[in-house]
Amino acid sequence: MRTNILDIQKLKDRGERIPMVTAYDYTSAQMADRAGIPMILVGDSLGMVVLGYDSTVHVTLDDMIHHIKAVVRGSRQALVIGDLPFLTYTTVDQAIQSAGRIMQECGAQAVKLEGGAEVAPIVRRLVNLGIPVMGHIGFTPQSVHQIGTRVQGKTSSGAARLIDDALALEDAGAFGVVLELVPAPLAREITAHLRIPTIGIGAGVHCSGQVQVWHDMLGLYSDFKPRHAKRYASLVETVEAALQTYATEVREGTFPGAEHSARMDEAELQAALSQSKAGKA
Repeated sequence: MRTNILDIQKLKDRGERIPMVTAYDYTSAQMADRAGIPMILVGDSLGMVVLGYDSTVHVTLDDMIHHIKAVVRGSRQALVIGDLPFLTYTTVDQAIQSAGRIMQECGAQAVKLEGGAEVAPIVRRLVNLGIPVMGHIGFTPQSVHQIGTRVQGKTSSGAARLIDDALALEDAGAFGVVLELVPAPLAREITAHLRIPTIGIGAGVHCSGQVQVWHDMLGLYSDFKPRHAKRYASLVETVEAALQTYATEVREGTFPGAEHSARMDEAELQAALSQSKAGKA
C-alpha cells in the first residue's frame, strides 16, 4: 500500500525524520522504493540533470508528465509528488488543469508548486478539489532569473516574509513545505511554528525531513555540485570506467564471449546455407 499524506503527517507528529529524494525514471523509482524512501519527488530539476538545460524554466508540463508516469510505474510504496513547472499555475483554472493532468494521466498522489502567500489561493482551491499540495519557499528555482541562486531570508524582513509564507501555505491546506536555501535558524523556527512537515534542502538539520537530488547525492552530475548536496557515492567515475572497459573489450574482440552469444547446431546452419541464396551462389 502506498504512503499517503496522512502517513507523512504521522511521521512528523511522532518526531521521526522524513527522507525524500528526487527520481526521474522507472529504474530510479524502483531503487528508491526498495530503499524505503517514503516520498519521491519528480522535480523539475530534471531540466538540468536529465535534459541538460541551464535552469528549470525550460521544463514543460509534457516533460513532467513523461517522467512522472515512469516514476509512478517504478514505485509501489512511496508517495509520488509531481512538480508543477514554470508558468503552469499562473491562475487557479490553469493550476487545476495542470495538476489534474499530473494526477489523472500520471497517477501521482500529490503536486508541488513554488511560492508563498501569493499562491495560497491556488493551493486552497487545489486542496478543496482533493489534490494534495506541497509548498516550496525560500530559494525557488523557477524564479532564478529574478532572485538569483542565493540563500533567502537572511534579513529580518526577508525572514518574516518566509515565516508568513509558510503559515499561509499551511492555512491554505498544504500538507508540507519545502524550505530551500533558508538559514538553518530560520528553518528551525518555521518548523517549530508549523503543524505540517518541513522538508529542507540547504536549510539545516531542524527541518522535519530532507530532500536531495538523485544525481547530486549519487555523484552522477558533474556540471555543478551544490554546497548543500552530500555525495553518498561517486557513480560517475564507476560508470565511466565501466564504459571504457566495455569499449576496450569490443575493440579487442573479447566481448561478447561464448557465454554472451546464442548457440545453434552446426548441422542446422549448414542446412540453412545450402537452402539459401548464399549457399547456391
